[in-house]
Amino acid sequence: MANIGVDMTANQQKNIFGAGDAYAKILERSLGVEIVVRDGSVIVMGEETRANLCKKIIEQLKDLADRGNTITEQNVDYAIALALDGSNVSMAELDKDIICHTLQGKPIKAKTVGQKEYVEKIRNKMITFGIGPAGTGKTYLAMAMAIRAFKNDEVNRIILTRPAIEAGEKLGFLPGDLQSKIDPYLRPLYDALYTIMGPDSFQANMEKGLIEVAPLAYMRGRTLDNAYIILDEAQNTTPSQMKMFLTRIGFGSKVIVTGDQTQKDLPEGQVSGLDTAIRILSNIDDIGFAYLSSKDVVRHPLVAKIVKAYEEYEEAQKAKEKAGYKNGSPKSDGNYRANGNNYHGSGGNDHRRKKNNNE
Repeated sequence: MANIGVDMTANQQKNIFGAGDAYAKILERSLGVEIVVRDGSVIVMGEETRANLCKKIIEQLKDLADRGNTITEQNVDYAIALALDGSNVSMAELDKDIICHTLQGKPIKAKTVGQKEYVEKIRNKMITFGIGPAGTGKTYLAMAMAIRAFKNDEVNRIILTRPAIEAGEKLGFLPGDLQSKIDPYLRPLYDALYTIMGPDSFQANMEKGLIEVAPLAYMRGRTLDNAYIILDEAQNTTPSQMKMFLTRIGFGSKVIVTGDQTQKDLPEGQVSGLDTAIRILSNIDDIGFAYLSSKDVVRHPLVAKIVKAYEEYEEAQKAKEKAGYKNGSPKSDGNYRANGNNYHGSGGNDHRRKKNNNE
């Protein structure tokens, strides 16, 4: 057993460990240590390796707090994940790279290693694919990079697009004029722009044609020069749509393609343009691919757990499919429980078989 001290002020303790020392309890559960918090001192007790790891995490959070950040449960969870992975990445260093600010002055920055790598790819490549589950900041960070470039006069306009046909709905069957038909599909893009630019600036630039939000079909036949172009929900494109989009790029333009391979709304049997692009473009020098995971989820901590559960489920399904099971059959997912333990026996199926035999 080791007793390791960490010096900090009472105010630092309140920020780092949260109300009622809630974050200290998270550290204790995650690392198997005991943390004693008193005014002006913190003592970590436990097995020496784990106690030192806990001290390292607390010091990471302290450095982050010293930069003016209010520590959140998400910060604590991510600091623990980094430490358990043996990473030497400094959360304070991540915090220094500010992309831009929202209208309210809130800084927008990469919050995870995966997001940092994504932003670096965007900076250094002409075309960047950001691939990962919901909540990893793919679209929001892409928007922030586009707005920063626009404000710095690096590009003349921003063009945002996404497939406008999802979940089997066709625009012609929806009520209203064209704008009212496509608005629901483009709403996530509007939301990000409103947050970063503010509605007045966004509307003024829209009216000038400097910001364009349109369905993917409207890109056909155009050459887009000196523009920042973002294709969102790319998993719902067909290969021909993806090819059409990527060949619109003109001089002085930069492209970001975002998508989640696990959330396709294409008709059954239709190949995704995103999947095809990953296979055939991965060896081209000026095209970058950034892969985000549940570790990069920056929404409510429960979202990360949900994403992780689905990732485990999909991996288990792939393993069963390789073993000769048909994917999607009741047999393939009836015994799965999403808590990291994958399969929990087959007693239910055995019971049914015995019952049938008795009959």
